[in-house]
Parts: sequence; C-alpha cells; structure tokens
Amino acid sequence: MRGNNLVMPLTSFVGRHTEIEAAAGLLERHRLVTLTGPGGAGKTRLAAHVAAGQSDRRPDGVWWVDLATTSDSTAVAETIAEAVGAPVVGGRVHALRTHLAPWRSLLCLDNAEHLLDGVASTVEAVLHGCPQITFLVTSREPLGIPGEVVLGVPPLSDDDALSLFVDRARLVQPSFALDAANEAAIRSIAAHLDGIPLALELAAAWVRTLTPQQVEVGLDDRFALLVRGPRGAQRRQRTLFGSIDWSHALLDETDRIVLRRLAVFAGAFGLSAARALCAGGTVTAAEVLPALGRLVDKSLVVADVRADESRYRLLETIRAFAAARLVEAEEDTALRERHLAWFLRFVEAAEAGREADADGWRRALVLEYDNLRAALEWGLAAEDPRAGRQLAASLAWLWHLDRRGREGIGFLHRAIDLVPAERSRLQARLMTGLALVADTAGPLDVERDAASRALELATDAGDEELRALCLNLLAVGSFYTDFDEAWQLCEQAHAAAQAGGNTFVLGGARALQAIILHLRDSHDEAESIVDESVRQCLQHHRGVLSTLLTYQADGALAGGDPVRALDLATEALRVAEPLGDYLRVGMARSVLAQIKALTGDLAGATEAIDPVLRLVEGAEDEVFIPGLDHAMAALSMRRDDPPAAVDSLRRAAGSTDRGAATWLAGRALPRLGAALAAAGRPDEAVATLDRAVEVARRLRMPGPLAEAYAAQAELAAADPDGLTRDGLTRDGRTRDGRTRDGLTRAVELHHAALTIRVDHRLRAAQLDSLEALARVGAAIQPGPDDVRILHAAESARTNTGLPRRADLQRAYDSTIANLRRALGATTFDRAAAEGARLTLDQGVEYARRARGRRGRPATGWSSLTPTELEVVRLVAEGMTNPQIGARLLMSRGTVKTHLSHIFTKLDTTNRAQLAATAIDRGLSADRRVPDARH
Repeated sequence: MRGNNLVMPLTSFVGRHTEIEAAAGLLERHRLVTLTGPGGAGKTRLAAHVAAGQSDRRPDGVWWVDLATTSDSTAVAETIAEAVGAPVVGGRVHALRTHLAPWRSLLCLDNAEHLLDGVASTVEAVLHGCPQITFLVTSREPLGIPGEVVLGVPPLSDDDALSLFVDRARLVQPSFALDAANEAAIRSIAAHLDGIPLALELAAAWVRTLTPQQVEVGLDDRFALLVRGPRGAQRRQRTLFGSIDWSHALLDETDRIVLRRLAVFAGAFGLSAARALCAGGTVTAAEVLPALGRLVDKSLVVADVRADESRYRLLETIRAFAAARLVEAEEDTALRERHLAWFLRFVEAAEAGREADADGWRRALVLEYDNLRAALEWGLAAEDPRAGRQLAASLAWLWHLDRRGREGIGFLHRAIDLVPAERSRLQARLMTGLALVADTAGPLDVERDAASRALELATDAGDEELRALCLNLLAVGSFYTDFDEAWQLCEQAHAAAQAGGNTFVLGGARALQAIILHLRDSHDEAESIVDESVRQCLQHHRGVLSTLLTYQADGALAGGDPVRALDLATEALRVAEPLGDYLRVGMARSVLAQIKALTGDLAGATEAIDPVLRLVEGAEDEVFIPGLDHAMAALSMRRDDPPAAVDSLRRAAGSTDRGAATWLAGRALPRLGAALAAAGRPDEAVATLDRAVEVARRLRMPGPLAEAYAAQAELAAADPDGLTRDGLTRDGRTRDGRTRDGLTRAVELHHAALTIRVDHRLRAAQLDSLEALARVGAAIQPGPDDVRILHAAESARTNTGLPRRADLQRAYDSTIANLRRALGATTFDRAAAEGARLTLDQGVEYARRARGRRGRPATGWSSLTPTELEVVRLVAEGMTNPQIGARLLMSRGTVKTHLSHIFTKLDTTNRAQLAATAIDRGLSADRRVPDARH
C-alpha cells in the first residue's frame, strides 16, 4: 500500500456533519466530486476532512494537490505528477495517466477555479485512463465535464458558526467564555457574515483586543475589520476582501458589471428584475441571464431553482463587496432610482389581480418584500419622495394581511408626515392605508383618526371606492366601544360600495354587522346576515372571512353546539394560516383552544394555543389578539388555577378607547370577577362585577351581563348571613325594609342570568344556571326539585359534550351527596330518574316553575323579583315594552311575561295604575331599587 501526502490543519475542524456525510457518500458512488462555494466557505477544510476519512478505503493512498500557486493551465498535469511522485517525461498527461493506471487512489485537487480548462482536461484524461482513480476537487465553480457531481458548500449552520467562533476565539484568548450576553453578539456576527468560516475566523481573532459586542459593531465596515489572517495562508485567503477580490478578478467585464448591479437588490430577486436593472450601457438584456449563470457557477450568486421561477441572491458579504464596486462605478444613485421605479410598477401591476386571486397576489409581494422595503427606504428619503409615497400607499393591503403590519404603520406615518398638509388623492390613499393596517396591527385611536381624515380627503377627491373603504374602517374603529354607531357606518359603507362593486367592503360591512350581532348574543340573526352573497364577497379575503368564522364558532359554542363550533374554529384556522400574522391566526387558535378547553380536551387546547404564545413572546411590540386572554383564562380555570386566569384577563378587562370601556372589557370583566372570587379575593371581585354589569348594559351584551349576575350570585351565596354592599345592611335587610339573606339573593341573581340565557338561546350557559340554582336551592332547603334539576343538567351535559370545571364538579358531587343524605336513597333515586328524562328546555322550565317553592310570598310587593322590580321602575319612567327590553337586554315577549306576573302579584289591571302605584312607593327614576340592577 502506498502512503499519502495529507497534512492536516493545526486547528480543529468544527461542524459540517451533514456535508461530510454527503461528500463521503458521493465519493462511494462517483469518481469526480467537486465541492463548490464562494471564497472562504471552507471548501478546503471540508475536503481535507473528508479525504482523511477515505484513507482506509484507498489502498494506494489519498493525495493532496494544491493548485493555488499554479498560474498556467498547461502546468496542471505537472503539478499533480509532482504531488504523487510521477515522472514528468514527454507528454505530461500521458505520463501521468500511465503512472496512475494501476492505482486505487483518491486525488484531491484544491483551488481549481483559476485553472478550469487545464484541470478539466487533465481530470477527464485521467478518469478515462485510470479506472480506479477518484477525484475530489474544490473550486468556486464546477469543471463542467461529464460524470462530475457538484456539491455546494453552504454557509455554516447557526450553531456550527457559534462553535467555530468560540473555538477560534479561545486560540487567541484561552480564558474566553461563552455567556448569554456574548452569545447573542456572536450569533449576530455569524448572521452578518453569512456563516462564512473564513470571515468568522478573522472576526474571532479580534477577541484578543475586542469583546464580541465590539466586533459586532465593527462589522459595519467588515472589509476593514477582517484583515488579519494566518501567515501561512495564501495572500488571497488572509483577508475577507482578498478572498472575494480574487474571484472578482477572474470575471470578464460583463460579469463584473452585472455583479455590481445585482448589489442593488436586497434579499432574493427574479430574472425579470435582474434583466431590467442590470442591462444598460455595454450590457444588453440578453446578456444578463448568461452572466447570471456564470456568476452562479463561480459561487458569487446563489440560485434557488423552483418549479415556477428561479430566484437568485447574493450572500451579504458578496453583496457588500459588489455594492462598493457599484459606488466606485458611480452607478449607485441611478440604479437605486431604477430599482424603486421597477418595484413600484411591479406592485401597481400586481394590484390588478388582488381581488381575483388574493393569495397569489400576496405571495408575489411577500416574495419581493426585502426589495420592497429597500425601495421604500430609498424612496421616502429621496429629495422628491413621491414615488416612495406611492409605493407605501400601494403596500397597505399587504401590511393589512401580513405579520409586518407594525412596520407598515411606521412607513405610512413617514410617508404622510413628509407632506402633512397635502389634500391629494395620494394623501387620502396613505391615510386610508394607515387605518387599514391599524385595523389589524395598531392602536384603536390610530385607526379611527386615520379613517376620519381619510374619509374627508376621499370625499374631497370624489373617490367613492376609497370613501366606502373609509366608512368601513370607521365602522371597525367604532365597533370596539359603540356597536350602534358601527352598525350605521356599516350601512353607509355597504351603500357606497354597491356602486363600485367593492367586494371587500360589501362583504366586510355585512361581516362586521354579523360580528356585532354575535357579540350581542343574537346568534340566529347573525347567521341570517351571512348569506351566499356575503360568502362570495369574502372568498378572496382571508382576513375578514377567518375573523367572521371565529365569531361564528363562538356563537355555536354559546348555543350549545360544540361540534359545529369546533368545525368552524378549525376552518377559521385553515383560512387564516396562510396569512401568517398574529391577529387572524391568533384569534383562530384562541377560539379553537377555548372550545377544546371547555369540552375537556386540555391537551388539545394547549397544543392549539402554544404557537400563539410563542409568537407573542417573540414579538418586539405589544401584540393585539382578541380572545387570547379568554382562551388562557379558560385553560387556567379548567386547570383549577384561578390566579393564572386573573393574570390572563386583567389586560382585556382594562381595555378602553378614548376613556370608554371596549367590548373586550365587556367580555373580560365578568370572567375576571369570577376568577377573583375563585382565587379568594372577594372585595376585588365585587368591584369588578359591578363594573361588569355597567359595561355589559351600556354595550348591550347579554351573555356577559348574565355571567356577571351569575358571578355575583356565587358571591352572595358565599356570604349567607348578609352583605354590606349594594344597599344591604349587615343584618341582611335592604333599604326598603325587605329581608333577604345571601342565599335568597343568589337565587334571584341566578334566575336573572337564566332569563337572559333563555331569551338569547345561550344553551351552554343554561347548564351552569341550572346547576347553580339547584346548588343554592339545596343549601336553602334540600328537595326533590334540586335533584331533578341537577340530573336534567347532567343529562344535557352528556348530550352536548360540555363537562364541568374541576371546581364545579366538586361542588356538584358535594351537592349530590348532601341531597342523597337529606332525602334518602328512595326519594333521591326517583327524582334523579325523573330529572334524567328531562330535556334541557324542560329542565329550564322546571327550574323556573320551582322558583316559587322557596318561601317567597305569592302576592304583594314582597313577592316581586329584582328583575320584576326593575321592570316596574321602567314602566314608572314611561318606557314601552321594546324600550324596557332594550334596557334590560331581554326580548319583548319576556317583558310581556314579567308584566303579566307583576299584574297578577299586585292585583293590578293596567300600566297606568302600576306606574302610579310605583311612583307612590318611590320607585321613580331617581330612586332605583338598590339591588334591582342585580
């Protein structure tokens, strides 16, 4: 067996496990493998490491041939012959072939890029004449001969780059230690240097005199900083600049021009853009593609070949070098202007297809986003910023639908502030764009102010389509604090959009009205609004459609149909996920998690919500995701962790816009109050629930009002000896002298909640009301009615798939045990069987009929419930049944039923007599029954 001439480097080899395995595998199957990559990519080190692993497989050795110092292509065979000990006589290639013919060896040819013709012809000749010779070649471009397999050497992975930097830093500073602070800086250095090993080694060499953080700052001028390499290396391998300049020197003039012009691109680019911006002067459009191909071959441009279109990019280090050459050629300013103009035309042309194919439109713009950002930066900083402002206005829809909305708001503000007093259509577009993006990524006041100003400008400009969009955005802004105003603005927007056929506004206005109805628990009416025409309008508008689906899912759950709710939430996520943004994906995942939590699938809920939590934790700015707090609180309560639920709900509970509580607060406050009570903080719970009632009534949100009543009932039941709040004295007497202990008051509050839930078909929550009424009733006077109601609820829970929380299950089990003891097994079992046969609706009716059997007088003013007293007060104020229903969030039919009961109990025959009697008793507007609002 012959020896070899491999000399292993003195420094350790780091990482590259994937590339080592790939190269070794290729050498087992092919006789010519070429490692390609830009200067400094680590081709030589990788080849040496792979070659060392081949020694046992090559009986006649592994031979290293360094071609770096060979300057003549005709001398390649001679250089190889000298390395392997072959005689050089006569025809050099012939002599080499003759010498190597019997060998079973691996020949490693390093640095072949400047001798391509000579290396290619020599290797091809040896391969033909020496059947057991294999070649491993390193070069910045392939040899281009038959049988060659090319393996690109990519930048180091993030972790390998970190390890290499630390290893080399310890060579110059043995005490160097990796910690959290310098790790962040080193990872940033690696990213700036594209993971190029040479650049990282040069950077690490500065650790003797600079901290990694200082090296990171110094990389703004990387070529000035990274100039110290090992003395033994070739001159072109001792500095980052020298390495890249070597490749640049090997280019012909056309390729040099194209390379420097490619520096204008940020990130990846397509062929059409490259042709448009690289052609000019001595370079024609037809020459750009061949030049690109040659630059890819020489590892100066990275190609990403796709089925639809190939994309190209420069490593950042190469781009920085090329950008310097662009400035030297005095082409920088003109090319950046062309870059801005080309991408403005690109975006404007793409806009024509947005309505028909919103997904395709969005993908096209996202693909070019790095270039769009660079064009914006240049355009908005220009002496004449009009083109930059036009581009900002044209990108508003992308920012509305994309996770980069916060960045978009910044660009739009800059564009507007450049000419703040302008009253042009362009300014109207920018203001509308700001409102549009703020809808999904910004504060509520930004959206409303921008939409108001945009509406004024759009009206002045006579742009009806823009005006319709502004009205719709104003509706969204009002929606958080004033449903009625938002509804009217939706009507105006829909009317304005009909003339222009704007499908976004036509569908969006109706969708927002449906969402308002869902939030007001008019779920059946909400579903009727979303007809086929609305669905058609929204089919290309993922953001609005996914949002609507989340509220429909919420409505289905409230209606006691968790299976449909789960289907709708899953569909909402499917529609939203391609957008990849915080808001729509976050909302869909939040409602999905909440549904899973409430149906007992805690693992599924956690799986659904975890990606949202990771997004939020990684966000630099505060992230706005309606519903996330409710999902987290639902999970916490299901995990029997009320303090965690309190933490989740506090932010939404304090949500305001211009001082007014938003519907987000309206939904969160009752749940926060309940969580505070469960966490053993009753005083805070009282104040929170009082606020909850106030907000729910103002916004006319029945479900949250019922939740607040139910939570107040639980507090009342927990203090059976009398309360010191809401007009109740410590001895349990109200200001009007009526005696009512905490348990009795809890019954009235639970019935008030149940009435709302029945009126609005909130079937899921009716289960909670039934069990609470039976639980409190059993505490007052255990009876068979309580058993029947509990088992009717249990049967309904089984049928709907809505299990109890752990704390409610404990209360249920305790109540059942107490009832069995109090009533005896025979009576209990008979009542349980009777209750189990009741449907939910029958159980509700039974609970309401059983209400009078708890000791309340049958007639007279003391027989009136708090809700009935409130109805009397409003009658005394002169309100009609519809007005009373609107105030108390109940149907007209329920108001009529209450009045019928009142007339019977008070032996009164008409409204006038009732009003007069009520006024005589002091039930006027300025003397509300103290706890009737509960």
